[in-house]
Amino acid sequence: MAAARAWVVVAAAAAGLLGLLAGAARGGKYSRETNERPRDGEFRVLKLNQVWEKAQRLQLSAVKLAELHSDLKVQEKDELTWKKLRADGLDEDGEKEARLRRDFHVILTRYGLDGKKDAQPADTNFIDGGSESDVLDDPRLEKLWNKAKTSGKFSGEELDKLWREFEHHKEKVEEYNMLLETVSRIEEIHKNAIGPAHEVPVKEDVLQGKHADLKDKLRSIHQGFDRLRTVSHRGYDASSEFEEPRVIDLWDLARTANFTKKELESFREELRHFEAKIEKHQHYQKQLEISQEKLRHLAGTGDKEHLSHNKEKYALLEEKTKALGYKVKKHLQDLSTRISRGLQHNEL
Repeated sequence: MAAARAWVVVAAAAAGLLGLLAGAARGGKYSRETNERPRDGEFRVLKLNQVWEKAQRLQLSAVKLAELHSDLKVQEKDELTWKKLRADGLDEDGEKEARLRRDFHVILTRYGLDGKKDAQPADTNFIDGGSESDVLDDPRLEKLWNKAKTSGKFSGEELDKLWREFEHHKEKVEEYNMLLETVSRIEEIHKNAIGPAHEVPVKEDVLQGKHADLKDKLRSIHQGFDRLRTVSHRGYDASSEFEEPRVIDLWDLARTANFTKKELESFREELRHFEAKIEKHQHYQKQLEISQEKLRHLAGTGDKEHLSHNKEKYALLEEKTKALGYKVKKHLQDLSTRISRGLQHNEL
């Protein structure tokens, strides 16, 4: 009887730890009761409101705030979907919750809101005078970037584009490291669990699925680094099919997935629409930056009439930028899921 009680305690502790894989506690200030939208809150999940308010206190640029807002909206939708699944008992292994926690920490890291840096995160990249060692966090990337910017093979616009590719690659590495940490914790639970194999709280198929995710992300990282190395040495190919780094990355992965010729052509067409959506979003981001600068100028002139008019214009641009950003994030998420399924079929 004592042994049985001990096993129940171990299983309960393991299941509890699985729900905390990314370090956030269920309960307390993140409990179901307090996770409802505050009266004047921007989001329906309390912790997302706290992140949003912190970002505003740190005075991130208009574009950074719009991007963060889009990321948080996607996170909010996923969090609320997960709550329904949990209520229906459809996340017994905590796999979906672990993914949510990891995605949340990726957002915090991406915008410098993870508490590791007390100072305001820099909104400028190295092109504008920032420190590449602070941004890239990888000597190999720094070496490639230095080579590219001094090679004379890139116009200013191409350097901006290349920098976005470097940032995108860094984000992929961050996401991989988060997932690796999650898998390590799950494996520790699995290893320390005592009892019959069929009662182990972490299922083998969960581990296999996460190892497949790790493999996909590592493959993408290797392909991305090879591309950065090639482009940094040779410059951009004028005949390249896509321009946007995220689209190029998706297309490279799609060509290695288990797609039929017809499916691949359909995916290529969807990527063209996705790239057009990204370009539209970037256009609005630029307009938002211009509008923000104009507001700063008018605030110093004391022209209240023009200031009021431009505040209205700024608010409309901000909402449009946020909405487009959300659509881009969700579209990227959907496309990535399709490719992940195709890559996993390759392993069967």
